[in-house]
Amino acid sequence: MTSNEDLPRGVKILHDPVRNKGTAFTDAERDLLGLRGLLPPKKCSAAEQEQRILENLDKKADDLERYMHLVSLQDRNETLFYRVVVNNIEKIMPLIYTPTVGKACQQFSHIYRRPRGLYISLQERGRVREILGNWPHRDPRVIVVTDGERILGLGDLGAAGMGIPIGKLSLYTACAGIRPTDCLPVMLDVGTNNENLLNDPLYLGLERRRERGPAYDELVAEFIDTVQQEFPCALIQLEDFGNRNAFRLLEHYRSRVCLFDDDIQGTGAVALSGLLAALRLTGGALGDQRVLFFGAGQAGIGIGETIVAAQIDEGVPEEQARQACWFFDSQGLLVDSRENLPPQKQPFAHTHQAIEDLAEAVRALKPTALIGCAGMPGVFSEDVVTRMSEINERPIIFALSNPTAKAECTAEQAYRWSDGRAVFASGSPFDPVDMGNKTLVPGQGNNAYIFPGVGLGAVVSATSRVTDEMFLAAARLLARQVSEEDLALGRVYPPLTSIREVSALIAAEVAAIAYRDGLARREAPADTDPASLLPDIREQMFQPIYPHYA
Repeated sequence: MTSNEDLPRGVKILHDPVRNKGTAFTDAERDLLGLRGLLPPKKCSAAEQEQRILENLDKKADDLERYMHLVSLQDRNETLFYRVVVNNIEKIMPLIYTPTVGKACQQFSHIYRRPRGLYISLQERGRVREILGNWPHRDPRVIVVTDGERILGLGDLGAAGMGIPIGKLSLYTACAGIRPTDCLPVMLDVGTNNENLLNDPLYLGLERRRERGPAYDELVAEFIDTVQQEFPCALIQLEDFGNRNAFRLLEHYRSRVCLFDDDIQGTGAVALSGLLAALRLTGGALGDQRVLFFGAGQAGIGIGETIVAAQIDEGVPEEQARQACWFFDSQGLLVDSRENLPPQKQPFAHTHQAIEDLAEAVRALKPTALIGCAGMPGVFSEDVVTRMSEINERPIIFALSNPTAKAECTAEQAYRWSDGRAVFASGSPFDPVDMGNKTLVPGQGNNAYIFPGVGLGAVVSATSRVTDEMFLAAARLLARQVSEEDLALGRVYPPLTSIREVSALIAAEVAAIAYRDGLARREAPADTDPASLLPDIREQMFQPIYPHYA
């Protein structure tokens, strides 16, 4: 039973999303909390409330309206919101995250209803401590922060990108049981170069061009330093920063702050996991693969670095591991004769003649796997997929760009053009594809399989840093959760219905590494084996169950 001290009463508790139960308040609770007459007389169960929400969702005209309906629910009753999400994860995740969240961000200023999270703009330099002090929950454990420059595959959305931290943190709670009150979404508003937003009279962000100078770094530094002082046990997740900032910020802070970049490290881990599972269908070892990436931004480089790290961990020399990863970007094949390469691309610039056509690069390099992460829809053409299928009996084709409209090819295209032989995965969900003699179920390489579990492990151990080894461990564990039945369907990721258990297992691995390596700021238990840590981790996970007030 929850303590009744300082509980809001009457309309105030109905307007408190953390404590509100809506029509589920009992007679005794209605008397105690001054709710008589403020609610309809029937006392509904949580199951009945969930049914009502699902019925109303089905009546909405499109997914954006469904998203808005769910956001409204989250704003008034978080427990019920998370009950709906957890119990219907396959139906709801595409609505609260990719692909629908992309549409929501594009329309953010026009569908804005109620504030959520913290907005820290250039105008507030020197006042970050004050702003953090305005957050109502005193000890957040997971902070997702963006500057809105590279939202999914949609580009610079400025302050309208706030939907991404909000959505990510919803998944932290739904998938890993991080308490909603322990989650803090943050928007660092440094302007936008999106002309449509700057010319939109309803745009809610700073009406100025994006800051590129010292003022940017000063704001980021003030934010991270103040978080370390005010919330020393908080994990910071960098989200959807532009390439020019994402790599350097990660490199600058990763060794001294409990911080990671999901677009680089989370994407790398989930793609590596899919590749490891795919090899159970195609045969061969990780060190035998040649991977061609379309896109050399955060996602592509992050995946490449993770694959290299995994091969090195298996005994492959670094130079050999890097030679197995080739990149194709906006200028064609990444080769060492190209000038003025940014630092993150240089280790993957190999000796080869320049190639400007992707299909030709496939013919010349003969990759075993093709991974798309540049947000260019349709670039995996029939010619490209056909050439991959001529080279490989089971071509691995991952179209990982989000949202669905930015996917390099659809699941049906990959399967049809390869005569059903492709091992396919995508960033956003695609429906199963009937191939006549069998139905193939595409896997979804969603970072939600990785970052919530890593975050949970960081929280339970109070680790001071998030290491690359933690992400490798998460990737390998996720791959082991893919059953033979999943593989028979063509799926290289487990079903989303298992994601809370997957997150718990990953958290145990992460926490074990933190304890072993002396990174944990919490006293280690007697037995730090992942299997021994797992029961306590499961016990700590938030469950969307109403408290009893009377």
